[in-house]
Amino acid sequence: MTTPIPRPRHPYLDHPGPIPFAHRGGSADGLENTLRQFRRAVEAGYRYIETDVHATRDGRLVAFHDATLDRVTDGAGRIADLPWEQVRHARVAGEEPVPLFEELLETFPEVRWNIDVKAEPALAPLLELIGRTNAWDRVCVGSFSEARVVRAQRLVGPRLATSYGVRGVLGLRLRSWGVPVDPRRSPVAAQVPETQSGVRVVDRRFLAAAHARGLQVHVWTVNDPDRMHRLLDLGVDGIMTDHIDTLRKVMEERGVWV
Repeated sequence: MTTPIPRPRHPYLDHPGPIPFAHRGGSADGLENTLRQFRRAVEAGYRYIETDVHATRDGRLVAFHDATLDRVTDGAGRIADLPWEQVRHARVAGEEPVPLFEELLETFPEVRWNIDVKAEPALAPLLELIGRTNAWDRVCVGSFSEARVVRAQRLVGPRLATSYGVRGVLGLRLRSWGVPVDPRRSPVAAQVPETQSGVRVVDRRFLAAAHARGLQVHVWTVNDPDRMHRLLDLGVDGIMTDHIDTLRKVMEERGVWV
């Protein structure tokens, strides 16, 4: 028996049923975090997209996963050390430019963004942009760094949706095992892998502990249809995938694609 999905604590989570997330826009074809890939996800019916942000040397906020351009573009160097004028000429897979996050907010006004803040210099520009564009209901901020997420929440308060960092997830996992810890209560979601270092994170006890605190559980990064079915059977509240067509098909088969 699955635990009930909690009622949304923030407008960001106002979605009827499990949430499908396009991870980096759906990165299976190698064009991760690009305008073309985000557009493909939107045209496939996705309204929740996961991406990452870094700040350039001159404070421009880009949607990009790595700290350096080297792995996925024809450019090179640390984004934090480069001006936007140089980063803007790099091409992902030799084809697509690196987008500014502000451009994504403007181009896809119906999309809700799940943002992994990859480095501390990106936090202040992100919060300024969210405030300036009044995008509070369209953005959820997360990070592996619990301290970074805590700083974000302290700076802008409950109008910002956040997810747990590593420490918060660990606290929730321990609580699900009966250890008397009290993870902080401000996040609206726990966004987690199904397993970590061989240890299962997502099971019925973890879901029950999260739902008891009004938290949704979103699982990343799930590309196999059997795993998608298993997690949806378990009662997770969202799945992040690189394979956006596969997840859509699975959810359509189950009658939960909206």
